[in-house]
Amino acid sequence: MPVIVNGDNLTIESVVDVARKLEKIELSPEAVRRIEVCRELVEKKLRENAIMYGVNTGIGELSEVVLTPEQVEKFQKYLIYSHAAGIGEPASIEDTRAAILSRINVHCNGHSALRLKVVETLAEMLNKGVTPVMCQKGSVGASGDLSPMGQMALVPMGEGEAFYKGGRLPGAEAMKRAGIEIITYQARDGLATINGSNVITGMSCLEWHDADRWLKQSEIAAAMVLEVLNANMSGYDDRLHRVRGHKGAITCAENIRRLTEESEMLAQKGKKVQDAYSLRSTPQAVGTGKDTMGFVRHLIETELNGVSDNPIFFPEDDTVISGANFQGSPIAFATEFMGMTVTTISVLSERRINRLTNPHLSSGLPAFLTRGAGMFSGMMLAQYTAGALVNENRILSHPGATGSIPAAADQEDFVSMGMTSAIKCRDIIENANGVLAIEFLCAAQAADFRRPLKLSPATNAAFEVIRKYSDFLDEDRPLYEDINKLSEVVKKGEILDAVQKVCGELKS
Repeated sequence: MPVIVNGDNLTIESVVDVARKLEKIELSPEAVRRIEVCRELVEKKLRENAIMYGVNTGIGELSEVVLTPEQVEKFQKYLIYSHAAGIGEPASIEDTRAAILSRINVHCNGHSALRLKVVETLAEMLNKGVTPVMCQKGSVGASGDLSPMGQMALVPMGEGEAFYKGGRLPGAEAMKRAGIEIITYQARDGLATINGSNVITGMSCLEWHDADRWLKQSEIAAAMVLEVLNANMSGYDDRLHRVRGHKGAITCAENIRRLTEESEMLAQKGKKVQDAYSLRSTPQAVGTGKDTMGFVRHLIETELNGVSDNPIFFPEDDTVISGANFQGSPIAFATEFMGMTVTTISVLSERRINRLTNPHLSSGLPAFLTRGAGMFSGMMLAQYTAGALVNENRILSHPGATGSIPAAADQEDFVSMGMTSAIKCRDIIENANGVLAIEFLCAAQAADFRRPLKLSPATNAAFEVIRKYSDFLDEDRPLYEDINKLSEVVKKGEILDAVQKVCGELKS
């Protein structure tokens, strides 16, 4: 079924469906009507010679320059040319598709005053798989993601480059092969196509989806470690968390109780009165992450369904208002919070890896999870790798959103730097996949050493997925292949999917 786009109904999941699963989209009839009504307003204002920012004036510091009627249409083309000034490798196809969908949804609110033809062309590009080539870097997250969006806007006019059916082609050729008509931007069209923080909004949707699934997999890994270390599970008692009252901690404790249900390993005697924090305080730490992710989702979906543009047109009031709704701070903060959350829980994961490999802390497991310690080093270096990834994530967690550098001759003297935040967040999640892969590798090795005692049915499902890609480490071998394979398994959510088939969906 196609995703119906009407301006206020997109969710993170619907963005994932379009960006990754290539679902088709349709503009709702009401959205089409709103776009056409709003366009009538700008046409009327032009006939009245009203001065409108970015329509018949320059932009930024040049906003006081009034254009002649002859210059208005040409200006839209030159505006796109000048703003396509990015650098670096292309954004991924899925990030670009998410950005285009996000921008279309802005237009469907009926406050951007561009022609319906432009919106329909962008929708047709999504539906037929024409994906503009956009350099990742160059946006400062204010006045919109102008550099990448400028490259995106070149393709509808038959310029720039695009990915199409596995190839990288000139924009005109990609549009021709897809059977999409080239357009000429008219008054307002060009600026309305690029003037929002929609690249970082699209990216943040995909990142939230991945971070949420990563957090659930971190609970699975934690549950396995609790089992193989015969943890004292009193720290997961529902009453304990309800008296404090944080919803995320209550949810995390509930998830882990479900994950460890019927575990033979946890039925052993000889538990400590209190375990170390990395075992005992998982609900408090992961729970805080869950609560943070709930707030982040609110920020992202509010932005996703709002009007990020300038100026903004109000047909019902016959009014045009200039402001700063393109400002990317909501998404800059959202991606910073996500990055901080994943980094913090990665630290917790690495500390559990240490407890599994350190013979002084591992409740009788062999040193570094090998039978031949001395001759063999076992999982020693895997923990090094986890430590390196955690260190990098700590550096990446330094906020980019506090790093404003003025632009446009100080007319734009405060910017969000949201693109820096979004790129960092994606890199943090990628590193965190590796940390969790190593924890799963070590937890499975420890579970084999605890045989014949059994894991819970839920965590045993995780164990079986791990063993599809990594055999028991009987003697030392290069582990980079195991780690990289399992990192991809974590990224794809294969362990999560297998576990949820056994115990039901884990709560966010």
